[in-house]
Amino acid sequence: MSSTVTVEPSDSLGNPTVVVDEPVVVEEPLPAPKRSWFQASVPTLLFIGRRLLSSLIVLLGATFILYMMLALSLDFLEDLRASTDPNAPQLIEQRIALLNLDTPPIGRYFMWLAGLFTGNGMGTTWGQAFGQQSVWGLLMTRIPQTLSLVLAASVLSILLGIMVGIVSALRQYTRFDYSVTFLSFVLFSLPSFWVAVLLKTWGAIGFNDFFQNPHFPWWAMLLVPLVLGVIWSAIIGGHRRTRWISFIISALVTLAFMFVLTHTVWLQNPVLGIPGVLILGLGIAFALTAAVVGLQPASKAVLTDDAAAAMAENGGVLADADTTKAGFGAWLSANRALAAGLTTALLGAALYIPLQFVFVQANWGLIVLLAIIALVVGALIGWLWGGYDRRVSMRVAALTALLQGLFIFIDRVLQTWWHYNRAPQINFRPIATIGSNTPGIENFFNNNFWFMNLDRFTHVLLPTLTLLLISFAGYTRYTRGSMLEVMNQDYIRTARAKGLPERVVTLRHAFRNALIPLATIIPLDLAGLLGGAIITEQIFGWPGMGQLFIQALNGREVEVIMGHFLVTGTLLVIGTIVVDFIYAALDPRIRVDA
Repeated sequence: MSSTVTVEPSDSLGNPTVVVDEPVVVEEPLPAPKRSWFQASVPTLLFIGRRLLSSLIVLLGATFILYMMLALSLDFLEDLRASTDPNAPQLIEQRIALLNLDTPPIGRYFMWLAGLFTGNGMGTTWGQAFGQQSVWGLLMTRIPQTLSLVLAASVLSILLGIMVGIVSALRQYTRFDYSVTFLSFVLFSLPSFWVAVLLKTWGAIGFNDFFQNPHFPWWAMLLVPLVLGVIWSAIIGGHRRTRWISFIISALVTLAFMFVLTHTVWLQNPVLGIPGVLILGLGIAFALTAAVVGLQPASKAVLTDDAAAAMAENGGVLADADTTKAGFGAWLSANRALAAGLTTALLGAALYIPLQFVFVQANWGLIVLLAIIALVVGALIGWLWGGYDRRVSMRVAALTALLQGLFIFIDRVLQTWWHYNRAPQINFRPIATIGSNTPGIENFFNNNFWFMNLDRFTHVLLPTLTLLLISFAGYTRYTRGSMLEVMNQDYIRTARAKGLPERVVTLRHAFRNALIPLATIIPLDLAGLLGGAIITEQIFGWPGMGQLFIQALNGREVEVIMGHFLVTGTLLVIGTIVVDFIYAALDPRIRVDA
């Protein structure tokens, strides 16, 4: 409530007239009623429902078209018509009754569709390709095989493709950029079967021969360090002096590594040990800190309270002892994330020996539990170190713990390398060219967890490399083009004008927006790959979804083909919905509940 006072012109005697208006009542707006979680989620749930309904209609239409194509193109009686068996007419009648071939294709489709919702599931197989077994059970045995092949290849190709694409965009029109562009186009245009044959020849047969006598010729000892030195100098970039230093260091490190392989037995027993785990952990801590928050020198840090008081007592002059104390304390305060990462790396190296006793009765449940514990301990160390942003220290320490734990796991697998190669089934030729495991190796090593994982790795290596090389090229080109477009935007120039470091401009401002185009292709690629890498699985004899599709097509197993298509189509539908939510997470201008 308030009153209005108005001063009007003076009267005839010269006295001003004061008029007081009536009180004005100001009504405050009522607070908006609080919405429950369900009410706030209704728009999003409606969006998901609409997308699922439309996708279901599309999926049903696609299954109808596919079923009609299979029913009209496949001849289910071809082998019996060409048979000389006197009972061929009776066998034909039995197969017609078994497959309901006397029913029109449209009727058979609706019979198959009704079986999905009446407990019959996806049906059963009938031919000689799979015998009599459930289609769903058959798919459940092949999907894990495809996941083990596709998951590693997809993750590695995405990570490497994005990193190389970012560096290529930042080094635009340099020798490195031209080299990456040329290599990407070459890999993108190569057929997968040709890449697989090359990897079989050089990656398996060539390495197995080299493993018998690990010796590099003199020309390789000169050529390989020079080539890798040029590559690393182009990646690091900088002034000419910096490039020469990078070239010399990388060439000498490569030469030393090749010398160790030639003149030692490390390749026969390639364990990392405590020194290797410690060095890798420290390197991971430095790399993550440099990428996430950067390293601040002590000269730019703020003085501690004690050093500032000492400087005030000395008339503004800071003593040498106080300089060292203040500089180190301030450096430590400004690099708490690095300190947390280094502490985590030291703790991981200290736990190397105790973990070997934990690994005696290992299984995947225990490994996942240890990974969760590593993340929790790393986050706790980051929280204890604190800093201006505890979340950054916790993130760096947790990732350092997880990645160092991964190398400890790899080291434990490699500890079985010496005994694995001396098995009669391996006979010093460890890299496999066909299949998903070595026949008889389970009984020889009593189904040991570590030997089985090493055998699995030697079989999955070449198929994974085949898929990685082809997918890597596409992600590199997408990332480079998206980064170049984003780096020319006005807000990037504004961020640079504000004085932000180039690392912050690239990773926090440009990279997030450059991910939006990649968010379209990555979920859909993953969903499509789960349908099976048909050519790669056929060449390497990998018993996955791709090989299942070829076997079902050759055996005229319509139910298996439809089940394969249904699983792949459902994953693609889920992938398209996930793309919309990733868009909304990356770009706040996009809303899925609008």
